[in-house]
Amino acid sequence: MSGITLRHAETDQEVAACFPVMAQLRPHLASAEEFVARVARQRAEGYRLLAAWRDGVAVALAGYRTEENLIHGRFLYVDDLVAAETERRQGLGARLLDAVAGEGRRLGCRRLVLDTALDNVLGHRFYYRQGLVARALRFSREIAPS
Repeated sequence: MSGITLRHAETDQEVAACFPVMAQLRPHLASAEEFVARVARQRAEGYRLLAAWRDGVAVALAGYRTEENLIHGRFLYVDDLVAAETERRQGLGARLLDAVAGEGRRLGCRRLVLDTALDNVLGHRFYYRQGLVARALRFSREIAPS
């Protein structure tokens, strides 16, 4: 993992540079412009995008925010965690999770929480190796047309 630095994507240009990697996780995003606009709206709710950069190119991402609810108290929620296909199994996901967990501790969070698809078996194995435990099953339904 030489040459990798972790830093937040703060500008619209940096966020746009993250789009090719995020599109691998969120293929429904139509363009870098849509991605930048969505990140800008989510920032109003505390969303941050931590990127692993190699030679100025984003190769892995962790999108996260702090939240609070009656179940967990104050916690860090990981919205997005993805590495470029060519960068997987290099330890970047673990490194990003450790970094956002550290940020959560700094912000007074007691727990890191994320959701993953039931059929994401490889992801489940990774999360267990990282010390995450499956504690719930989330249900949802559409309430308006998309």
